[in-house]
Amino acid sequence: MEGKNPVILSSDPKVKEMFRKMIADTTDAIIGSYDDNTAYSGKNVYELRKSLEDLGFLPDQGLGFDKTLETVRKEIMPHLLRTWSTMYMPHLHAPALTETIASELIIGTFNDSMDSWDQGPAATEIEEDMVHGLVRLFGLGSGADGTFTSGGTQSNMAALIAARDWYCNRKHGCDVKKEGLPPFYGKMRLYTSEVSHFSMEKSCHVMGLGYNSVRKLPVDSKCKVDIKKFDEMVQQDIKDGLLPFCAVATIGTTDYGSIDDVKEMRRICDKYGMFLHADASYGSGLVVSGKYRDRMGDLSVCDSITVDFHKMFLLPISCSVILFKDKTVQECFELHADYLNREEDEEEGYINLVDKSLQTTRRFDALKVFMAFQTRGKDGFASIIDTAVENAGYFYSRLVKDPAFIAPVEPEISSVVFAVIDGDEANKNIRKRLMDEGTVIGQTSKDGKVMLKFTLLNPALTHDHIDKIIARIKELRP
Repeated sequence: MEGKNPVILSSDPKVKEMFRKMIADTTDAIIGSYDDNTAYSGKNVYELRKSLEDLGFLPDQGLGFDKTLETVRKEIMPHLLRTWSTMYMPHLHAPALTETIASELIIGTFNDSMDSWDQGPAATEIEEDMVHGLVRLFGLGSGADGTFTSGGTQSNMAALIAARDWYCNRKHGCDVKKEGLPPFYGKMRLYTSEVSHFSMEKSCHVMGLGYNSVRKLPVDSKCKVDIKKFDEMVQQDIKDGLLPFCAVATIGTTDYGSIDDVKEMRRICDKYGMFLHADASYGSGLVVSGKYRDRMGDLSVCDSITVDFHKMFLLPISCSVILFKDKTVQECFELHADYLNREEDEEEGYINLVDKSLQTTRRFDALKVFMAFQTRGKDGFASIIDTAVENAGYFYSRLVKDPAFIAPVEPEISSVVFAVIDGDEANKNIRKRLMDEGTVIGQTSKDGKVMLKFTLLNPALTHDHIDKIIARIKELRP
């Protein structure tokens, strides 16, 4: 123990009481750090940077917890982004459900690791239960499996690595895992929407295929993959000697929430012997909706699915899953080490999750899903998802009736891209002015023009909130 603060937890009653007080004081500091509904303090970027730099780095003598917490309460917390604010709506960056904030305390306190059973016994079993429950929820069948990841980018990367190895092994008899990339790797091609997530290019870079292996598919007026042009592009690439190995259906594009037609993409993938991955990082939340589930299509036809819980499911960052319809596909990540995941463990019933993960050390993020699912139930989550979809529909309906705005794509989920008609500089200025006032909205582009964006994930958002921000935006027009 150092001074008044315990170094680590123990069974000592005094240590337990000190820990209880630290947590209580931290909770009080959080609650006391804000007194309005703004999303940001509005502090100028240069002033904020200077004030935080002045806090220092590593003092020669520790200040103790109380003084440190007080500094954080006064200097840092007031300028953190308040994601629960109804005035925060720029990104797929959700407010966290209260029970999952509590779960983060449990995760951090016990600090279990998800690589081997003996580093997280109950944690391993809960993660397995959650993964198998998700397999059933998405209808992938008894031969499916998956693992938790750090987020959608890593889930997508795991899927594409598995797709690459599946293609090389089963189509060409090449074992990339042992032998490295085959001679023909420069001809391999991945197909994805021109408005898909940039993790496709990042993944292909890491995989050794390069950005040029990513074929961007044209989209229609609703920003969905143009199926006819997809087929034509694959046909032409094959004629040119290229090797199509995988396609990605985006179930909720980052800007527009557009959902690709997985049934038709499956048909084309079967026609040319390709792996089909669904990047449902965004749209996977629709799976629990009674009203809007059909919008995402039947994802059970896909070979793999990315699910991101820190988006529509409102869980704290980070929490994602990659699911594989054929669990043998993820064997590409398996590698045994005597100090970690001995083969004899499997014979004795132990599960070492590192066998199916890109990561070694991982947090027990499955607890957040368990606690949220148990707390809310399917009906509770359906209400959250439906509210988000319906708020987006309401906002879009207001925009298209108002000559001050343009809104080029009708939302399918909860993202709405729009602009005032006054030009690029006006839209940029509106976003900055709102930020100064504590309202944070997004900015993107379409057809070379600056656009604004609302991502309406917050279930506390009402039509009245939406009406007020529409009115404020109109006031800020030049």
